[in-house]
Amino acid sequence: MKSKSALAAALLVLTLGGTAQAEALPGASVESLLAIAREGSLDVRAVRLEAEAARERIGPAGALPDPFLRVELENITRNGTQGATLSPSQVGDTKYLLAQPLPFWGKRDLRREIAAADADQAGGRAADAWADVAGRIKSLYAQYWLTSKSLRLTRENIELSRRLEQIAQARYAGGLVPQQDAIRAQVERSAMDSELVGMESERHHLMAFLNATLARPANAPLAEPDVLRPLPARIDPAALNQRLQANNPQLAIEAARVAGAEKGRDLAYRNRFPDFIVGVQPMQVGDRIDAWTLMLELNVPLQQGSRRSQERESERMLEAATARREALGHRLNGDLSAAVSNLEAARTTEQITRTRQLPQAELTFRSALAGYETGKVDFATLLDAQRQIRNARLALLRAQASQQLRLAEIERLLGEDL
Repeated sequence: MKSKSALAAALLVLTLGGTAQAEALPGASVESLLAIAREGSLDVRAVRLEAEAARERIGPAGALPDPFLRVELENITRNGTQGATLSPSQVGDTKYLLAQPLPFWGKRDLRREIAAADADQAGGRAADAWADVAGRIKSLYAQYWLTSKSLRLTRENIELSRRLEQIAQARYAGGLVPQQDAIRAQVERSAMDSELVGMESERHHLMAFLNATLARPANAPLAEPDVLRPLPARIDPAALNQRLQANNPQLAIEAARVAGAEKGRDLAYRNRFPDFIVGVQPMQVGDRIDAWTLMLELNVPLQQGSRRSQERESERMLEAATARREALGHRLNGDLSAAVSNLEAARTTEQITRTRQLPQAELTFRSALAGYETGKVDFATLLDAQRQIRNARLALLRAQASQQLRLAEIERLLGEDL
């Protein structure tokens, strides 16, 4: 009795342990994969670190240059009355200069704003990298789901072909049909066996791609895909276009580039004005400070030709950045419109397949099966009806997966989930 109880307890532990392990495996939903990618994707981590590094450049870009100290020892031999010395109290006099370079008013702020625009570009690249990784995972998951469901459907059809073969063999044994019917059923099943091999290979490749995206070993196990993400009931193209303009990471990068180019142009014009160096210079004679000198130094901006070239360069860079942003906006609008249209087409295809094509194929198959069993239709008609129902079910799966792929494209363009 005790041994039976121990065995039951052990089986329960094994069962619960296996269940917990299955639940821990990612892959049952796309959300489980995205959760891992947020922390584990090396591509995303790299660009996030670069964005953090770019943020650290903002402060130094607007900081004052370091001051400098200069010491001048004059008449170190005292007109030849002593040997050369480096002691400030024993030379003729010692001058100390403590000076601070000062950029012209506004230049520091402009440099800081240029660095901030560069940091915004880096932040946009980080957001774009995450959108790219998330979109890749969503697309791969949709294909992974489609392949897994197609595998299950193909196995079911292989089993159905096996039963049809048994029916054909039974009728052949009774002399009701030719032997060719049983051979046709075997040929059909062999063809699906070959398709099954290809699907299993494709599923393995998709699992390897998903694991690579998640920075996991290529052969790491994944759970069977279970559910697809819900689709929005209604899509408003105008609202999506507004979200595209506001949230698309690539547009954000180009907007930051335009802002940086504007500040670069302003800095180029501000370089017409000189920078300064101010300083104070005490003079030591013997052991005491004998005199103080104030110093002001500035560069004279005589090379106006080179400055005008730099200004024209900054203007062209700003125009180029603006044109690039406008061109990108038009292209993304076209991509978004195409993705929305494809999503609606896939939704309509699923509706037609689910409500019309699949029921008709099922009715045709049941009628053909009944007709074959009574000798009213031949086996070729029955096989054709079987192919129709299989194709309808595959078409339904492809339409569902296509909607997920189109949804992933839309969200990739928006830079956020719907």
